[in-house]
Amino acid sequence: MRILVTGGAGFIGSNVVDAFVEKGFEVGVLDNLSTGKEKNINPKAKFYNVDLRDFSSLEKVFVDFKPEIVDHHAAQIDVRKSVKDPSFDAEVNIIGSINLFDLAVKYGVRRIIFASTGGALYGEPKVLPANEDTPIKPLSPYGVSKYCMENYLNYFKRLHGIERVILRYANVYGPRQDPLGEAGVIAIFTGRILEGKPVTIFGDGTQTRDFIYVEDVVSANLLALDGVEGTYNIGTGNETSVNEIVQVFEKVLRRKVEVEYAKPRPGEVYRIALDYTRAKQSLGFEPKYTLEEGIKKTIEWYTKNMK
Repeated sequence: MRILVTGGAGFIGSNVVDAFVEKGFEVGVLDNLSTGKEKNINPKAKFYNVDLRDFSSLEKVFVDFKPEIVDHHAAQIDVRKSVKDPSFDAEVNIIGSINLFDLAVKYGVRRIIFASTGGALYGEPKVLPANEDTPIKPLSPYGVSKYCMENYLNYFKRLHGIERVILRYANVYGPRQDPLGEAGVIAIFTGRILEGKPVTIFGDGTQTRDFIYVEDVVSANLLALDGVEGTYNIGTGNETSVNEIVQVFEKVLRRKVEVEYAKPRPGEVYRIALDYTRAKQSLGFEPKYTLEEGIKKTIEWYTKNMK
């Protein structure tokens, strides 16, 4: 089976690529390396340095690689950047995805797996954990663009019959997440702690997220290859505050972590957790890693790779 992974040089995408390669699939990686890293690309995968917005170059990838499945992770993922520049967010996430979906239909792709968001889609739900029927009320252009892409993908399903599995991720963390980037509090905390610097918490630290280890997300992508079509939350169902994250770091490291507090940032939800019952029932998905286990493995990876 030939699988094209967009964003396959990025944090989540590269981990997914590794799993596909390990399973013996023929894998193509499409990435413009704007945030992805060439060192993340599995040497057994075929790499295409292409931007989703470049339709003609993108079409050449389909002609050359002939994918049967597209696993779509490429995106503008920075919530704060989307607030600052919603036009750019839409250009990358919406226009780029439409190009991809158009070509998938034209060249006979059987199924599209789409990496959406649960953390930024539901806004401030009245009931937690949020399930897939929770009202969609995004607080950022990033959440809006992801939901727009979901609707376009459903449209392509209705009109052309292409199979689709939409995975709404919680807050993913783990090896290869950029500790210097704008997304991923656990990666940022890990980088600063290992450098002996204080961590910064925006707001009072009581805001919560549903943190899921990247290997559990990889598992969801493997299940989505042949699983029942649909839209699924991929999370743990657990709320964890940013202050509690610091406590887990202190427990794992067995030492105190220095914390600095700053003003909260616009466009970010206050509380979120995702109910993954539907994914469990239809895909057989079940997260395996506790937060403590995941943070421990993350620290071990960064300790080896930040030197």
